[in-house]
Amino acid sequence: MPVFDFSNTPDDNNEFVCTYTTFSSNERVATPEKPILVLDNSKRQWKYHTCGVFSNQSKKTTFEFKETDGNFEADILKVDSRFVYLLKWLGKNHINVRLSGENREEGYAVYKIRELSLGGSGKLSAEDGFLQFMIERLFASNAPLSDIEEDEELDETGDDMKLTSLQSISDFMMCAGKTLPDNIRLWARRNLAVAHSHEVTQEERRHAQRALSIMMNIQWKNNYFESIDPKEARRILDEELYGMERVKQRIIETIIQINRTHTLPAYGILLIGPAGTGKSQIAYAVARILKLPWTTLDMSSINDPEQLTGSSRIYANAKPGIIMEAFSMAGESNLVFIINELDKAASGKGNGNPADVLLTLLDNLGFTDNYMECMIPTSGVYPIATANDRELISAPLMSRFAVIEIPDYTVEEKKIIFTKFAMPKVLKRIGLKEDECIITDEALGAIMECFENTSGIRDLEQAAEHIAANALYQIEVDNLSKVVFTGKMVKELLM
Repeated sequence: MPVFDFSNTPDDNNEFVCTYTTFSSNERVATPEKPILVLDNSKRQWKYHTCGVFSNQSKKTTFEFKETDGNFEADILKVDSRFVYLLKWLGKNHINVRLSGENREEGYAVYKIRELSLGGSGKLSAEDGFLQFMIERLFASNAPLSDIEEDEELDETGDDMKLTSLQSISDFMMCAGKTLPDNIRLWARRNLAVAHSHEVTQEERRHAQRALSIMMNIQWKNNYFESIDPKEARRILDEELYGMERVKQRIIETIIQINRTHTLPAYGILLIGPAGTGKSQIAYAVARILKLPWTTLDMSSINDPEQLTGSSRIYANAKPGIIMEAFSMAGESNLVFIINELDKAASGKGNGNPADVLLTLLDNLGFTDNYMECMIPTSGVYPIATANDRELISAPLMSRFAVIEIPDYTVEEKKIIFTKFAMPKVLKRIGLKEDECIITDEALGAIMECFENTSGIRDLEQAAEHIAANALYQIEVDNLSKVVFTGKMVKELLM
């Protein structure tokens, strides 16, 4: 790694020389073996817990230790590239911190940084949880892809903190540095300038601050995906779905592809089949396998493209669209988009076709929300769509998916699903034992007969709920020890 020389860049009207090297790391936690930074310990061995300040990088790049026998300085030898801007922020604002580290051959390896006090800086402090929040966000981010270059101006955690004030947003932008995508960093600077400006209306400032809060509270990750254990993926699929071997095979093939390329496939999945066949359940299982947050988009309730793309800030009641809100709710840029009822996407009643908006999302080239006025990276978005009728889906939409047909269940499969999955699940939920609610073979045949003209298993699940509730009623009210259902009892109950 090169040594970065910032000697021509003024800071607080002084000259400083950057003496450290940077290293790239995507570790999610720091240890003495894989620290945040390393300080020089050639002249003095430092304590396990030690206090002081980063000396504003105007006295080279040092940490000033406040020891009982005086103050001592040590150069920073190397630092995780994700934390460069955080250290500069700590130094620039003279924030007192406590380091936890270990003396090693290469230097004093720092793996934890805690704030001690406000220090009169007027910046966000330990009381706000900002430093811990910032460190956690940086650990969750990936190392900057480009070289670090100068930019313009856990007992306690920050997990629940939200960046809403201009102070918190400004500090976050300073500390996050190049861990933010370049276009979002530039966008954030422009909007921060608008939010601070007195040359625009109060409404414009409010919209800029709201947009900044939304954008900065999202963890912008790259599209590198860790390998997924195919055996664990298969276990999850078997746990969630009965049968469907061909569908499971297709999903496992997708997992193996991800393991080879460490990126998401170019195409999402489109599940087409009758209602109640478990299409949404498959989508949730895939999200669980990918270990990604998921959001649902119900196309049957979308009748205007603006619901997806958001409204322009020129309107007082402007707001982001549903897609941008999904990123905000997920809190990160990598997520599974479950698009329900894709075959309803072409039935727009407003000023355009909602299906056309989906095309830009599915192309993974980036999505632009009218309110945010910024291109949102979508390379980490995996779309899974469901539909009942493929004839109602336009050819351009179909071409963006790998299509998986979901067949309806046979009578024998429905019997197994009812007895092995649906009924035990309901009994466990309402607190009944299996020997308190007995379904005879005759009763099972009657249940199948009641729903022989319906597709899927949704009606069977509702039947299990009805039967179990009736058994519980008879046990509690009539003081029965168990209820044995016959075919006649079932038909009277369900028909």
